[in-house]
Amino acid sequence: MHNPRRNRGHQWKTPAPGNPTTKGNNPMAELEYYQFPYMSDNYGVLIHSTTTGETAAIDAGDGSALLEALTHKGWQLTDLFITHHHADHTAGLAEVKAATSCKVTGPKHHSNIEGLDREVSEGDVLQFAGCDVQVIHTPGHTADMLNYYLPSESVVFTGDTLFALGCGRLFESDADTMWNSLSKLMVLPQNTTVYCSHEYTEANAKFALSVDPENPELRSRAKAIKQLRAEGKATVPSLLAEELATNPFLRVDDQGIREHLNMLASSDVEVFAEIRKRKDNF
Repeated sequence: MHNPRRNRGHQWKTPAPGNPTTKGNNPMAELEYYQFPYMSDNYGVLIHSTTTGETAAIDAGDGSALLEALTHKGWQLTDLFITHHHADHTAGLAEVKAATSCKVTGPKHHSNIEGLDREVSEGDVLQFAGCDVQVIHTPGHTADMLNYYLPSESVVFTGDTLFALGCGRLFESDADTMWNSLSKLMVLPQNTTVYCSHEYTEANAKFALSVDPENPELRSRAKAIKQLRAEGKATVPSLLAEELATNPFLRVDDQGIREHLNMLASSDVEVFAEIRKRKDNF
């Protein structure tokens, strides 16, 4: 493995390029996934077909880091999927496109994303290496946020919508909008692997325990996460089943959380909004 990129904030602990390559669940597709860190706490992911040779990337916040990951694996980029317009997801787009001539896909209703070749929205289905890629519009963190779901692979790329033990801040939408977006992800099969875009999990675990302190699965997961980070290992990706059992932002109907918040009679959206507010001030 090559050395990690020089970060632009606190020390990035995960050894670059990040998680080792893993194979997907569909033997016909023969896709491999390669996660790598960039900036202070971001993750990018490469998706490679050993059958067709096609390679896709999720976001391009740091062009050099993405190109280094491609070189490390010896893969040629054919597709780039953009989740949303924030700079830590798009700043390297032009550099990567110029270097690889890849096809860039991103949100149809976006804010200042230059260089998109294909604009997509809710319900669109793309093809990559013979696999369907379903586009899920998940506004909340931003109005243009897209998630990319590969049902045959049981993999979803959630950008800054759903994090391991967390969810994105509500910069461009309200709690009702974000709850609706998370609800779209909650109904995916529980064995779905969730790749999010940031290593926030240890901090998220500390907050989760503050609103769901009696959850034994959460306590166990928080302990495991602390150990992983102490060893410099990534906590991403996770399984949707884990998130449904331990992520407080997905557990707003849980009796224990509602009792702890003194919100037994509140709506799901009201409980979600309260949890999000508490996390913003944690």
